[in-house]
Amino acid sequence: VLSFLATGPRQNNSIFYEIRIYDIKPSKMKEFVEMVNKYFYLRTTHSELVGFWSAELGAMNKVVHVWKYDNFAHRTAVRHALANDKDWQGKFISPALPLIEKQHNEVAYLVPWCQLGKPPKEGGVYEWVTFQMKPGGPALWGEAFQAAINAHINTGYTKLIGVFHTEYGLLNTVHVIWWNESPDHRAAGRHSAHEDARVVAAVRDSVRFLDSQQNMLLIPLQCSPLK
Repeated sequence: VLSFLATGPRQNNSIFYEIRIYDIKPSKMKEFVEMVNKYFYLRTTHSELVGFWSAELGAMNKVVHVWKYDNFAHRTAVRHALANDKDWQGKFISPALPLIEKQHNEVAYLVPWCQLGKPPKEGGVYEWVTFQMKPGGPALWGEAFQAAINAHINTGYTKLIGVFHTEYGLLNTVHVIWWNESPDHRAAGRHSAHEDARVVAAVRDSVRFLDSQQNMLLIPLQCSPLK
């Protein structure tokens, strides 16, 4: 009776990812990025940074960073250590906070059919696509959504980095990270994909579970492991 409320499966471990999105004051974006590149080594000594990007298209004066944790106890321990790290607090947090207009975070799991990927080379761009799905979780829309993702992968124009499903934050949200060689390479690939009957069929099947979607073109910062 309650199967429509099920969230469905996730990875068979306790690992999760914290997604942090900051809006930076327009006049302070350059200063903020310089501070991140200079001092973020202090933060990454405490836990694993997956990626750190600034938005180029689809949003302005926004940064996105993703952190990996073994479990919630691990995150609690890391946050406690950061609060007591005088170098981190003094060199980054205190001067950086006045540059930030708004902070947002979510907790998400990788979907069970996706492993975190890496780009084939450095120097490309990332597309962050957010899908707001209908309530019910992957048990409802997972199969159709996976088929749509695989249809795009099979065209060969883009590289899948990760598919994340929210656990805390706006529920039934899926974030998909793609890597492309350049914005023009992505545009050409998307144009071809939209003329591919397999992609069109898979997307048409999945959009019945979709409420809304949006995307951003992201540029990796110097400190980002995903470049």
